[in-house]
Amino acid sequence: MDLATLLGLVLGFTLVVLAIITSADLGLFMSLPSLLVVVGGAFSAALIKYRIQSYLVALKEGCLTAFFERNDNPREIIALANRLSRIARRNGLLGLEDEPIDNAFFAKGVQMCVDGSAPEFIQEVLQKEMILTMERKSLAEKVFRSLGDLAPAFGMIGTLIGLIAMLNNLDDPTKLGPGMALALITTFYGSLLAQLIFIPLADKLEMKSDELRNNMSLIVDSVMGIYNGMNPQVLDELLETYLPEYQRGAMNMTEEIE
Repeated sequence: MDLATLLGLVLGFTLVVLAIITSADLGLFMSLPSLLVVVGGAFSAALIKYRIQSYLVALKEGCLTAFFERNDNPREIIALANRLSRIARRNGLLGLEDEPIDNAFFAKGVQMCVDGSAPEFIQEVLQKEMILTMERKSLAEKVFRSLGDLAPAFGMIGTLIGLIAMLNNLDDPTKLGPGMALALITTFYGSLLAQLIFIPLADKLEMKSDELRNNMSLIVDSVMGIYNGMNPQVLDELLETYLPEYQRGAMNMTEEIE
């Protein structure tokens, strides 16, 4: 589980609730009609923007990615590529057949090498899978970003509804204050949901997509380097370009395969 996502949400809502209860009654901020306008309106408008199947898949994919999915450490991918390249140079590509590879994308590429597929075909298949995977990830990010844009808008719509109802009671001054407070609650809900849930989740999905794209490109280069029998040290130099400067040259990947 991605503890940063969960911790951020819990901490954010806790601080907001504490701020409310230290200055006012928490019950004043509870309004089911306002919540229905904001949440129902935002999710309904987003549903109009996307196909229903894509919409539902994107919501599921987005939640799973934001809360549970963890991308592999690129240094571990490079270390694995180094080990596999040494085995391949010593025993041939068939020597990789029984090697344990946890990353499914990497395992697919290595298996295609073992099966004797042409290098052009291997690269084409891996790159196509990478493109389609990133499209699915980007759709989830777009849906959550759309919700982040829509929630404040529907918060304003709810406020307008409340103001209309309040202005209808101008003959009773005692109802103006509570009516104004109730009208503003929807704006509060829209801003809170957008800034604490939808937009941060969209940014988290974008960040993880960038990490995944970097890892998949790294794996494609690793597989092609292994297939072509590249020297492990040369392969390391190639793959370390995917790492930030301060991490390069700090990897101990020169162990001999027993």
